Amino acid sequence: MAICNFEEKRTRMHSRQEQLAAVDRLLTIMEELRAQCPWDKKQTIQSLRHLTIEEVYELGDAILDNDMEEVKNELGDILLHIVFYAKIGSETKDFDIADVANAICEKLIHRHPHIYGDVKVTDEADVKRNWELLKLKEGKKSVLQGVPKSLPALVKASRIQEKVAGVGFDWEKPEQVFEKVQEELGELQEEVHAGDKDKMESEFGDVLFSMINYARFLGINPENALERTNKKFTRRFQYLETEAAKKGKSLQEMSLEEMDVYWNAAKKFG
Repeated sequence: MAICNFEEKRTRMHSRQEQLAAVDRLLTIMEELRAQCPWDKKQTIQSLRHLTIEEVYELGDAILDNDMEEVKNELGDILLHIVFYAKIGSETKDFDIADVANAICEKLIHRHPHIYGDVKVTDEADVKRNWELLKLKEGKKSVLQGVPKSLPALVKASRIQEKVAGVGFDWEKPEQVFEKVQEELGELQEEVHAGDKDKMESEFGDVLFSMINYARFLGINPENALERTNKKFTRRFQYLETEAAKKGKSLQEMSLEEMDVYWNAAKKFG
């Protein structure tokens, strides 16, 4: 195949036939690796779990950096894991890649009756409400049943709030949510003055939960927002370290006033 230049890669998308051929190629390679590679032979669904989680986080980093080349690469890594799990499932005769694909196809059709049925919706909120109601009809006892227990707390809080809002348990206006944030901050301060660490922790959690809810009303992803701040702080602090080293100083030897000079300079670079 001829190598395309950058502009050609951006403007030319693969045909459906080429896409299917690429997936078939991956399936073939997976079969060969599973049969011939000592490392691939040893893997189980359990041994791949932590590696899959790591790959998803790497995809998240690439998305936050808006690095589309890395997004493509990380999606490839995750696709490999999906194919790997399916291959192991076929060996144990539990499922194969066709079962995986067909299962998600059936779920999507069932949960989009406004596309594949006669249900009418007016907006995205209607779609979300129907989605959660359909899940309850499928046998789930709670709308929160689908929130993974192992999710990071911040992401879990966001998903919990989205799901209960999907069945109508929600505030009406952003102003109401902000008032709740202020209320929780006041309760936190009361416990700080009282000095009870256990109650302080509980109230601090309430503040975070209400802030995450407020972010939802503002259309902000709280995980993305916090990670942007993490990256910004890291970038500025590393600038501070670099500039101090140029002057032959260690941070331990510098006063806060001296460090502030470099910190403020770092702000100019974002």
